[in-house]
Parts: sequence; C-alpha cells; structure tokens
Amino acid sequence: MNPPENSAVDDGPAGPSAAPAPTSAAPAPTRATSTAPPAPAGYGSHAVHDTAPAGRWEDAHLSGNGEYGIMVNGGPHRERVVLNHHRYVLPNGTRHLRAPETAHRLEEIRDLVLAGRAPEAQRIWADGAELRWTQSFHPGHALEIATPAHGPVRDYLRSTDFATGEITVGWQDDAGPWRRRSFVSRSDAVVVQEFTGPPAELRLRLTGDLPDCPEDVQHRCTATEAAPGLGLLDARATYPPGQGAYGFEAVTLVHAPGARIDTDGDVLILRGARRVLLLTALDRQEQPGWSTGTIRRRLGRLPADYDTLLSAHTALHTPAYRRATLDLGAGGAAARSADLIERQHKHPERLDPALLELLFHSGRYLLLSASGVLPPRLTGLWIGGWGAAWAGDFTTDANLNLQLAGANLAALPEAVHAHAALVRGQIADWRANARALYGIRGLLAPGRTDGEHGHLFHLDDDWPWPAWLAGADWLLHPLHEYWRTTGDDDFLRAELAGWLIGAAEFFEDFLTRVDDRGQVVFVPSYSPEIAPEGVAGSATVNAVMDVAAGRHALESAVEVCEHLGIEPAAVARWRALLPRLPAYLVNSAGSLTEWAWPGLDGNLDHRHVSHLYPVWPLHEITPDTTPALAEAARRALAGRGDENLSAHGSLHRALAAARLRDAGLARANLLKILGADMLFRSLMTSHNPGLEIYNADAAIALPGLVLELLVDARPGRLDLLPALPEELARGTVRGVACQGRVTVLELDWDLAAGTVRALLRSAVDQVLAVHCRGAGQEITLPAGGEREVRFVLRAP
Repeated sequence: MNPPENSAVDDGPAGPSAAPAPTSAAPAPTRATSTAPPAPAGYGSHAVHDTAPAGRWEDAHLSGNGEYGIMVNGGPHRERVVLNHHRYVLPNGTRHLRAPETAHRLEEIRDLVLAGRAPEAQRIWADGAELRWTQSFHPGHALEIATPAHGPVRDYLRSTDFATGEITVGWQDDAGPWRRRSFVSRSDAVVVQEFTGPPAELRLRLTGDLPDCPEDVQHRCTATEAAPGLGLLDARATYPPGQGAYGFEAVTLVHAPGARIDTDGDVLILRGARRVLLLTALDRQEQPGWSTGTIRRRLGRLPADYDTLLSAHTALHTPAYRRATLDLGAGGAAARSADLIERQHKHPERLDPALLELLFHSGRYLLLSASGVLPPRLTGLWIGGWGAAWAGDFTTDANLNLQLAGANLAALPEAVHAHAALVRGQIADWRANARALYGIRGLLAPGRTDGEHGHLFHLDDDWPWPAWLAGADWLLHPLHEYWRTTGDDDFLRAELAGWLIGAAEFFEDFLTRVDDRGQVVFVPSYSPEIAPEGVAGSATVNAVMDVAAGRHALESAVEVCEHLGIEPAAVARWRALLPRLPAYLVNSAGSLTEWAWPGLDGNLDHRHVSHLYPVWPLHEITPDTTPALAEAARRALAGRGDENLSAHGSLHRALAAARLRDAGLARANLLKILGADMLFRSLMTSHNPGLEIYNADAAIALPGLVLELLVDARPGRLDLLPALPEELARGTVRGVACQGRVTVLELDWDLAAGTVRALLRSAVDQVLAVHCRGAGQEITLPAGGEREVRFVLRAP
C-alpha cells in the first residue's frame, strides 16, 4: 500500500556503497496539428505522481531526449539516478558476423521446403552454428546523492511532467523544504539536475555498481574540485577487449556557488550550498581513448542556470507533446497514478477511463522521450540493470512496429525520424543480406538488431530467419505511412522512394517459382515465430505475412514511382507481377489461414498474429472493401490462444480487432494488459503479467491503440469510433494526424446523447468519405480549410 499523502516516508533503497546532439534524421516538417491545454495543477493526466520513492529501479521515473535517458528513484536522503544512452550495447563479438553465403544453394533449399524437408533446408543456412544474439543494451553509470536526515520526511511527492519532461522530487523535514529537479535536454544533449534546500552536506558519486554488471567490465570513477564552487565527477568503463567497442564514460560538472568542496575518494562533498546545478554528458568510445576533456569543455560552455536550460529544452519538447491530447471525461485529475493502477486491479473486468487517459499521455511522452538517434528499444531508452531480456534490442518482427503504432496518428514525427535513422544506417546491410542469401537485388531485413548494423546472423537450425521475407516492407511501412500523412515529398525523393523500390525489387527477383495455376510461390517463407502443426521445421511456403508484404511492397513502389514520375519500366513489371501473387486461404472453420498453401494450418495458441498483417497496419483486408476476408480474419483472431499473455501479443490482437471494428475483441485484449498487473508505478509496463520483465511494448504502443479505437483513417476515407469500448461513452480527442493529409483537429462524442462531432482540416483539396457506426457522408475539404461533420447516433 502507498503511504497516505503528507505522511512520513522512508528513503528508497540505498545504492551500493552510497556515499552518502541528437543526430539528424529524415528531412520532414514538424507542423503542430493542434495544441493541448496546459497540464492541470496538482494530480492530473499530463503527469505521473507518487507519494513513495521507487522501491526498485523499475518504478523509477523516466526522462529522455532520444539519446540519453535517466531513471530517478526519488529517495529523499539516498537518491540514485541511473544514466542511460541509446548506443550503450555490450560488445559480444558479433560485429563481424554476416548473413550466410548460401545463394548458390537456393534452388536446393526451395526443393527441400516444398518436399516437406524444412529442417534440412534450415541446416543449410545455419551450418550447425549456435544462435548468436545481438549486443545487449545496458545501463551506463548511476549518480548517487546523499544528504543527512533532519527528522522525519513529510509531504513527500515525486512527479514527472509529461509536457516538459521534468522530474521533480520534493519533501519537508525539520530543516525546511527540499527539492530536486531534473530533465534531459533535447536542445543541448545534457542531463540537467538542480538541488535546492537548507544548507547541508551533500555527497555526490558516480558509480558503475549496477545490478548484474559483468566482472570484465572495468570501472574507474573520480571526484575532483575544479575551482572554487565547481566540482567534477568522471566515470569511465572499459568493455572486455577484442569484442567490439572500447568503453563508455560519464562526466558531471557540479556548480555549487558558495559551497566548500572536498573529496573523499570518488565522492564529491559539498558543504553549505543552498542551490546546486549538475550537468552530465555521456559518450561511448569505439577505440581506446576518452572524450573527457571535450565533454568538460562542452559542459563548461553551457549556461549555469537550470531555468535557462529548461526553457531551451521545452521549446522543442513541449510543442511536440501538446500536438495531440485526450480527455475521456473521467475526472482523472482527482486521483494519483498509483491509485488508478490499484483501482484497475480491483476491477480487472472493466476499463478505467481515467487510467486509460493517463496511459495515453504517458505513452506519447515515453515515445517522444525515447526517440531521437534511434527509435524505442524493447525497454524504450531505459534499463536499470545489466542482462536485459532479449538483449534489450530492436526486435523487428513485431515489437518495434507495435511501439511505433501511434507515431503518425499521435502526431509525433520525431519518432518516425528516429525510425528513419535506424533504417538509414542499415539499408546497405539489408542489400547485403539479399545478395548473400538469395543472390538478388533488394532488401532483406533481419529479425532483430542492436542498432549498430542490420546483418542477418541471428539463426540456427531451428530459427530460419533467412526465410522471413516481410521484414523490409514491415519496417518501411511506418515511413510510407508518414509520407501519406504529411505529403513530405522531400523525404520521399531523397530516401524513401529508393528504399521502397528496393523492397519491391527483392520480391521481383525472388518470385521465380510458380504453382500449377501459374501463381508465384513464396518459398522459402516464414511466419514469425511459428510453424504449422503436423510438419517438420518452420521454413514453409506462402506465409501470409510474406505474401501481404510482397503485395504491399510492389503496390507501394508503383504508388510512389507514379507520384514522382520515375521508373516507368519497373512500374510496368510490378503491375504485371501483382495479379500472379497467391490469394489468401480460408479453412473449414471459416478462419484466415496463416499460410496460403494447402495443408499448412493450425498452431492456434501463439503470441504472434503475423498473418493479420493485411488487416493491421496495411488496410488490405477491411470490413468495407473485403467483407468476407475480414470476417475470416476476425474468426482467426477470435480463435487465437494467448500462449503466455505477452504484452505485444495482446496489443497486436487489439490493433487488428480495432481495424476489423470489433470493439468487444479489442477491449478484451486491452484488458489482458490493464487487468493483469502489467503496470509499474512509473507507468512503464512489463512483458508478461505479474510485472515480469521490464518492457516498453505496452507503455509506448497504447496511445496508438487508443487512437485506432477512435479513428481509422486511410486516403479518401475516415471512420470515426470504429471500435469504441463500452466504458468510453464520452470524450474528446484532438490533433490526430491521418493518412490522406487530414487532421482530426477535434473529435467529440457522447453516446448517451447520441452525438458525434468532428472538426477536420486537410492540407490538400480532396473529397473525403466520413463514416461513423453505420452512417456516412461525403464532404469536400479545401486545402488549408476546416470542416465540421456531425452524426446523430441511433439508440442501440
């Protein structure tokens, strides 16, 4: 139980021995689509509040600038701030690994798979090798802060303001009021912290002593007085030699005017300061040597004023955060976040609108904060201990795209730019994969990456990742959707069109086998991470995800090439190939099969639903354009077992259900997360129920899911409230950025009154079909103009 407000609290756990510029991304506009109201005073849905320190690092409050991240535990007298960096990955010797050179055996592999001898085909790729993992994401150093106690702590509160990215910890004791503020600057690439309070002894230390740190990672930390009122903390760590990068470091410049500064080993001791400013920068070294001097000089050039630095940061962060907002009319401002979590636990069978509203805003905040030099990892941008599950990498067959589900809809192009940066750094590797494995042009993406390269090496005899053909199209889809949302032709011309053409070229060259009806055959093929029942091996034929990706890659390349007036000969070839792609199959139970090949079906209890790629995110199968296939997809979704109730599995199901306009099924899958104890007090989420495994899938994907329940948009058509859960009977959403260059400036609904109102704006002249729960109307939207549409709903 949480302590009541204004009660005395204990410190968080003491740290061991507690002594006491973002890179450029794809060119694109960052237009604000709407402005959300300022965060309300006190508790509210634009901040997370807690009246107890973090009892474990998973409950620490979070801030980030897309490159650095911090985790603030909030212990009044024994604070611990973990410093993270997006590019901190533990070298493990995999940098030199490449995709196997098996192109000369492709026809043999195909014959084996078609003959039902997939394990033999898989062994050709793996050649008996063990499964090699990506380099594991790891924390940097921790800043430990110790102050003396002056009687019991009262009025303790820690909070994170989503609109500013600022974490505040405050309390009172017999000496007076104390406050610590911190944020990670998006403008200056620095961690900024300020401590104010009665004059007292303050002890500061940088340490590498974090849970499960490998013994062969060597740390050296120092503390020095640089000048009167100025101190320095330096921390360096070297990786095991010969495995990859050399090491990583942190430098903290301490401004303590009026304080007497002493040192005790690696501890900096400040006496008599009422206000202390800490500026911290991080770096990773590829080769032996350190950037300490360069970092110190950069920190020394920054203004020694917290509010000045905060103002520069919020000029970038706050407008991005305020582009979209949600009000579910639930009085969320009256409750603390921990209370909302507890209330949901008591009623796991019903959605709590106040909690969902808070999670919407928290999820957008975390997506923005984790996106910059790279998009979010499995843990976003945060980790408090070494040994992250699944290496804390970018798992590309599901998790990464799920976390980006709301990047476009929720008006956060910053996240799309970060994803473009990841893709940009790997396109050459994707081309190398296609050449090595298949001897063809185009792009073949790996099933996971640590962000340093995109070579496909994570495979063994049982995991046939070379057969996952969909990866490039799947990973390029958020960028294609971005172009459809913004009309950013500069980005399209400079990079995206070439990438989409590469995805199409892969399928053009790959699809050389045909069946007895003249349809091309996708062989080998793979539906992540599953095999059909009753057959050997996982490499198969015509996995639906691969077929859908092939069709979408060809159609997207045609679309953008015709838009730009380029590649007419290639467009003609792609158009001729499209009708030869296999059709999807429906089994005797009326369900869409996972493989469009006779005799391959089953295995219904699995966390992945990759065969619903045509439903979400593609809009290939929809209730209005392909009603029979939509019903088959719905049956496949409803009949899918939950396996281990992983967050990404439930979210993927919910997103597909929303596209199929099945509110009950979407709601049921959302409740598998909210009703199953998967929310840490920080509002970060777990991978499995019972707070098992720190994981950002649910936390960051939830805004995208909520918006899909409220708005389903594709060029030329907009569906309002397509899958609204019964608990969300009224509300307002603002700033939804839609494909087709339409912005939902505001959508209000009140089911009790039977009214729905939307205010729309278009960037181009267009005719738009707007639908809402069985009713529809066609409207004309002039470029730059606004139009209001209203619906009167019939009583159920």
